[in-house]
Amino acid sequence: MSLMLNSLFDKSIEELKGIGPYYQKKLKALRIKTIRDFLRHFPSRYEDFSQLKKISELEADGVCSVFAKIEKIKTRKSFKKRLFITEAVLKDETGEVPVTWFGQPFLMKSLKAGVLVIVSGKVVSKEDKISFQSPVFEIVSRDQEEFESAEIHFEKLKHTAGLIPVYPETRGMTSRGIRFFIKPVIEIAKNQSDFLPRSVVEKAGLLDFENAIQQVHFPSSLEMAEKARKRFAFEEIFLTQFLLLEARAENASFKAPSVAIDIEFVKNILEKLNFELTQTQKNALWEIIKNLNKNYPMNRLLNGDVGSGKTIVVLIALALVVKSGYQAVFMAPTEILSRQHFKTASKILKEFSAKGGSASGGGIEIALLVSKQAMIVSTGLEGELTKLSLKKIISSGKPILVVGTQAVLQKDIDFPKLGLVVVDEQHRFGVKQRQQLLLGESLVPHFLSMSATPIPRTLALGLWGDLDISIISELPKDRKRIETSLVDSSGRQWLYGFIRERVGLGEQVFIICPRIEQADFDYQKFLTSDAKSVKQEFEKLKTEVFKDLKLGILHGRLKPSEKERVMNDFFENKISILVSTSVIEVGIDVPNATIMVVEGADRFGLAQLHQFRGRVGRGEKQSFCFLLSETESKIAQERLKAFSDSYDGFSLAEEDLKLRGPGQFFGVKQSGIPDMATNALKDLKLVILARKLAEACLLKFDKLPLLKSELESFRQRVHLE
Repeated sequence: MSLMLNSLFDKSIEELKGIGPYYQKKLKALRIKTIRDFLRHFPSRYEDFSQLKKISELEADGVCSVFAKIEKIKTRKSFKKRLFITEAVLKDETGEVPVTWFGQPFLMKSLKAGVLVIVSGKVVSKEDKISFQSPVFEIVSRDQEEFESAEIHFEKLKHTAGLIPVYPETRGMTSRGIRFFIKPVIEIAKNQSDFLPRSVVEKAGLLDFENAIQQVHFPSSLEMAEKARKRFAFEEIFLTQFLLLEARAENASFKAPSVAIDIEFVKNILEKLNFELTQTQKNALWEIIKNLNKNYPMNRLLNGDVGSGKTIVVLIALALVVKSGYQAVFMAPTEILSRQHFKTASKILKEFSAKGGSASGGGIEIALLVSKQAMIVSTGLEGELTKLSLKKIISSGKPILVVGTQAVLQKDIDFPKLGLVVVDEQHRFGVKQRQQLLLGESLVPHFLSMSATPIPRTLALGLWGDLDISIISELPKDRKRIETSLVDSSGRQWLYGFIRERVGLGEQVFIICPRIEQADFDYQKFLTSDAKSVKQEFEKLKTEVFKDLKLGILHGRLKPSEKERVMNDFFENKISILVSTSVIEVGIDVPNATIMVVEGADRFGLAQLHQFRGRVGRGEKQSFCFLLSETESKIAQERLKAFSDSYDGFSLAEEDLKLRGPGQFFGVKQSGIPDMATNALKDLKLVILARKLAEACLLKFDKLPLLKSELESFRQRVHLE
């Protein structure tokens, strides 16, 4: 049964009768390749054609349907616009109404005088005369003598009765065409068994598959359409939870090195710091230390607000691993961030011996490994060395902390005693990737991921439910609050003067330009438009506003090496003002940067604005964030005002989830989960229920062949790692 279900839904649309090569190509442009894709190409909205009226009852601006006879019809060409116009007159026993279609001369082949039709659409009024313009229609009978006796089979109508689905379209494939092709596919699909167990359907209060697939495409009411959409959103969340639970169970089946809990060693490090950890830092550190002591791999996400001090927590955990005789890796997404972490680690840890306590002759060995450089800080050796030399040290199994980019995962680098991998600014580093770092042939290293993007609880459970999560929600006590202000067009000149004044004091500035929104997202066009926007702003500032200051530019079209060079120049204060798109490095620490200017701030989400604001305020000087917006939207203005008054990243993330949906958060769009399900991730109760029911089904998984088959297909469609 499971194979039959799967084989039907996974069949190519090329096997469907009546869909030729031309329409197959159009459907594929809508990412419809299989029957499953077709069935899940859900309507974006519904037109309400449930009111069948007499012509005498028609009112301007109303949406309705009429059953009438075509009294006359003709097509003419508008020479002015070179457009074909088809004009008809409809008649019933109460009166007549004109109808006009534009650019559809082919209608003359099917619509003739005397044909009985149902026409549905909006009634428009011009010069006190009402008419239909470009309505949808369906032929009821070609025999005008049947007008009085014609029987209308509403259940067979696709375009003109009840709630009519309107789909995402493409050129050459309209909603009418999709409705025509999908109706027989639904009839085939309705005969298939539901992969969701009956107990899940009942406990979640869902429609069964047969009713849901009918009601989502051709609903009997808006209420039933909403119930059907809830069913399919639940499906995706339920299957996602299943994959996460499987990943958690798989992780627990591996063996990992057990790192001894050495409280005295940790205390020695903390005593040398010139600050005290916050309570949530302490809590997170203790959770990580306890995990490291287990004999199965830690799989944890350290989620902290911007500037909350995640790095020090991670460095202590890394030091503990090296002290226990294992090797550790701290990976960052860019070389400049890797060098920043290497510098911090060297400053804090180099005086602590791997044997415990402070070291007299040297500390924990720390190495930097990036694409073109290797460095080491260790007992009796400090400075640059060849990558080959560092690889030999690593392959010897010597306890060492290696900081770097993904260059540390090269196949020719062997970590025989790898105990912990920390990945900065990546939410996910899957089991398969960690298996590349096998310790010997039996042990898997512990894994810790860091994120400075506060993740709402619903998303944390819905998309990262395979990870344990530690949260650092407090900022260090001595951290100065960043003064945040809204600036309209009248305040721009004052702001430029303020920037010049602060740069004169040796401080630095970020200016962020918004992206140019596009209806049809294309990655290369997106990069190009982003680059164009920031280039225009850069040229204006450089030639008109700050002619005598040092400006730099950063955008997505630059090569990685160019981005590194620009950020390094900014880091070393060779650039005073950096004009950038949203690609500025998350986590980059430039203590001298004190001003963040965000152009078109209303175009960014609250969570992203919070990330931008977190790029400044890293030093002792007072920092500022200015939000520029010319929007006249009262809602947008209130939203920005609320942001300027709030400094809690987790609260802002929750609000962003409500306002803009889950797609704004890293990893959600990339997951492959359909939009309907990602939007449902805002519903915490639904996510919790899906997880609870998935846990119950996991215990009897072998007895659920339909679910097992569907889960395997789902696994191929999404990519959560």
